[in-house]
Amino acid sequence: MSPSDPQITVAMISMNEQGAVGKVIADIQAAAPEAHILLVDSSKDRTPEIAAAAGAEVLRQFPPKGYGPAMMRALTSARGQVVVTLDCDDTYPTDRIMQMAGYVLSGQADVVDASRLETKPATMPWINYLANWGFAWIASVLFLRRITDLHSGMRAYRTSLFNEMEFEANGSALPVELLLKPMAHGKKLKVIFIPYDERTGESTLDPLKSAWWTLKRILKVRFGS
Repeated sequence: MSPSDPQITVAMISMNEQGAVGKVIADIQAAAPEAHILLVDSSKDRTPEIAAAAGAEVLRQFPPKGYGPAMMRALTSARGQVVVTLDCDDTYPTDRIMQMAGYVLSGQADVVDASRLETKPATMPWINYLANWGFAWIASVLFLRRITDLHSGMRAYRTSLFNEMEFEANGSALPVELLLKPMAHGKKLKVIFIPYDERTGESTLDPLKSAWWTLKRILKVRFGS
């Protein structure tokens, strides 16, 4: 496998992550040296320059269009058979990239969810944990399958999924649909549990807006409304 013809893309989106992006890319290169690294960036700081110098392909999306459009651009721009997503803030374990990609490449899964919530992460505030747990419980009841983490930023997807089905990019709860919709269409889901580290930099998440979009997205996928 050559860099021009990779089987795996590691895709991230970023907004003002200059403090973490260089380290994250170096960690990805150490864990998955033949993977294509792709960054969709909406930063005002030096994030895109640092990422490009470190070896990532950088696609600029500026002015910012929000989480969903940025993530969908990253997913649909991926090369190869599998795209592994992770956040650009150094919270996710890059040493799991090849394990997750392997499940997809071997046909064992169409989506691999790296759940942060086997137990409460020490780095996650209680209010975030309880909200994540509650929404995962609602989804588990509605979809008749135990789900633990609807908002993990680290997943592996078979890239052909994005030709087979459409996802609504608008709103902050795209990860919910990216997990539940393939499952609702009979695609193979595998869950692994991962550690979740303290982020580098400030979070831009709006908790109330995220909660509303999460509930709306669960119901939309389940009932088609």
